[in-house]
Amino acid sequence: MNKEHLKNQLSRLALSMFRKDFFGIYHGSISAKTDSNRFLINTKEAVFDSLDDISLIELYFKKDYRWHQASIDASIHYNIYKTLSDAKYVTFTMPPFTTAYSLKHNIIEPRDYFGYEEIGTISIVDPKQFDDWYDRAESEIAYYFATQKTDIMVIRGYGVYAFNRDIHEMAKKLSILEKSCRILMLDSPNKDFNFD
Repeated sequence: MNKEHLKNQLSRLALSMFRKDFFGIYHGSISAKTDSNRFLINTKEAVFDSLDDISLIELYFKKDYRWHQASIDASIHYNIYKTLSDAKYVTFTMPPFTTAYSLKHNIIEPRDYFGYEEIGTISIVDPKQFDDWYDRAESEIAYYFATQKTDIMVIRGYGVYAFNRDIHEMAKKLSILEKSCRILMLDSPNKDFNFD
């Protein structure tokens, strides 16, 4: 596939997700597989409202000096691509309502039509302790996707990993998930959520 086209796709999606607060300044990751053993991913210094040639780097599966410039999540993306043939695009986001909802629940059961139809019930994964999460995440996230036969993983207090063959489908599902969690929180009788 044309790398310039891929870069433009990643840049447009990153800007849209940044505007929705899915990405923070230097927080999050997005990538696209370019070949059987390569992928594009944002660098450590990337600001998601203006991804360009400088803030995207192509990595080979065999680690070299470029990996030091790449996102802290590069090894997780690599393992997803290596494990799942359906993964063409991967992203790590921290959508605020989904992440907040994950703090007090074990499962997401959308009550809105689009959430129910498009994503259905999603279990929330508890990473246990955060102290060694990045050491474990590299293998645990790819393993979860492979064994649970899902393309979205909500991790309590951490965020959401997603992959897909189609970048627009991935973005759509993340958007629907966030809207569903917002609706669930607004509908919640639990007064712990304050929106003022």
